[in-house]
This record gives sequence, C-alpha cells and structure tokens, in this order.
Amino acid sequence: MGLQDWVPPSLPSRVSLVGDHVSLEPLERAHIPGLMDAFSEDATGAMWQFLPVGPFDLARYTAWVDAARASTDPMHFAVRMADGRLGGTLSLMRIAPASGSIEAGWLTFAPRLQKTREATEAVFLLMKWAFEAGYRRFEWKCDAANIPSRRAAERFGFSYEGVFRQAGIVKGRNRDTAWFAAIDAEWPRLRTAFETWLARGNFDETGQQKVRLGELTAPILAARDPVL
Repeated sequence: MGLQDWVPPSLPSRVSLVGDHVSLEPLERAHIPGLMDAFSEDATGAMWQFLPVGPFDLARYTAWVDAARASTDPMHFAVRMADGRLGGTLSLMRIAPASGSIEAGWLTFAPRLQKTREATEAVFLLMKWAFEAGYRRFEWKCDAANIPSRRAAERFGFSYEGVFRQAGIVKGRNRDTAWFAAIDAEWPRLRTAFETWLARGNFDETGQQKVRLGELTAPILAARDPVL
C-alpha cells in the first residue's frame, strides 16, 4: 500500500480530553490527594499486580507523579469521573509519529472506575484522539497472564496479534507480553461501536447496558485472542 501522501501526525499535547462522562486531565501534583483516595479502595493491592510500580505510600507516589509529569512519553492523564472524583490514570506511550503508531498504557484504575461507563470512555477518548490526529495504529499491550486486560482489549476492538515470550521482567517474575492493535481503516466502525454503546439510550433506568460493547466490536476484529 502506497503512503506517498501520508503525513506523520503531531505529538500529543498536555491538554485535557473531554467526553460526555469523563475527562482526561494531564497529570498534576494537585491530583495526588484524589488519586490516593481512589487507590485506597484497593485494600489488597490487586490493581498493581501487573504494573511495574506500586502500591505506593504518599511520599513515593508524589515522587512517581513528579517523574511522570516530566515525561512526554508516556504522557499520563488523570481520569476525572462524572461525579467529580478521580478514578485513576492512564497514558499515551510508545509514541512514534514517523510510523504513525501509538499505544494506550499504564491503565491504573481504582475500584470506583473499574467496569464503568467512564472507564470505557476514557479508553475511547485516547483512541479517538490518536486516530483523529492521524495515527495509523493504536496499540494495547499487557502481561499475557493478565486475562482481564486481554479480555478488555478485545472488548475495545483491539485485534489480537500474538505473544512476545520473555519480553520483560516485572517485580521479579517473567513477563510474556500479549499484543493487540486497532488500525485506522477500522476506526470509523470502532467509533460507531463506541458511540452506540456509550449513548444514553443503550442503558436502562437502572444503568444496565442493553447491547454489550463486545457485541459491537466483534465483527471488526481481524483476529481474536485464542486464550479467551
């Protein structure tokens, strides 16, 4: 496929991304109290199991946030929920404008954010920004042992691309990395799938979904995860 007319996209900027249910705010020190409150809901530390950092006390998290704020790759965002509370963080990372590739990563979602409409819209806002900015490929990678993350990737419409064996060492154990990606040719259908799922009419008076996002994204997948 010729790309003679393709123009590499710009790098992301530290600006907020605003949706109907959630907003992504460039990570700042001012977010620390709200994030620590959110993270305190995870009494067992389960949300940190597959991350290379955490759990944190206040001093260590402040130091981590200071380093994260100074980074342009990953570029970290705090997730502001519909009720005004913070629910966690996520980032754009492995940003490669020359090839048009970018990744969603560092998803650190507290219990209050997990499995919510806000969590789904947070990922959608990153995907929307990436493809509308001109990126050709939007990636999702996770520890191959992290089955919930693999399941989430497929639900979000990322196609399975395989497992890189012994790709790293995290907290003293081996990490195989499962790779998923969506590409720009799939974006119009993915956007419709997300917008259909997020629409107010897709939820009844108790907040229960009528159509699952996975049902809407399944026909778009180029390959499915054989583990799921």
